[in-house]
Amino acid sequence: MGVYCSEGMNSKKWTKIGVPSCWELQGFGNYNYGFDYKTDKKTHDEHGLYKHEFSVPKEWKSKDVKIVFEGVMTDTEVKINGKPAGEIHQGSFYEFKYDISKLLKYGEQNLLEIKVNKVSSNTSINFAERNADFWIFGGIYRPVYLKVSPQKNI
Repeated sequence: MGVYCSEGMNSKKWTKIGVPSCWELQGFGNYNYGFDYKTDKKTHDEHGLYKHEFSVPKEWKSKDVKIVFEGVMTDTEVKINGKPAGEIHQGSFYEFKYDISKLLKYGEQNLLEIKVNKVSSNTSINFAERNADFWIFGGIYRPVYLKVSPQKNI
């Protein structure tokens, strides 16, 4: 993974960052502490854009290919080659995945695009995940990988 874009003066400029990592640790966004999201929501209203080019072997065309995210804070929209991989994922603390088998170009370059919102559009998620005594970070903070399986598997 590795390219990130934010709003502001350099909004058209892409910067390489490490993944997994929170964008605050890479010099982007604002540091926010748990309870302050209620009084200082403006600094929480951040989103980051990621993109990554990758290729997959032609031999994978007969397989199930899933992209797995072990942890992203908070709402996550994923596109493969400009097409949505699935519904926007909401929540920060559990793994989620999409079957991207039909979206891939096998033996060619593919484009992964990810938009991450630090604050969820679901108020119950914000209440559950933000109303606490810990730092609130944004970004892809756990590994992302492709899981390849036979089409018939358990």
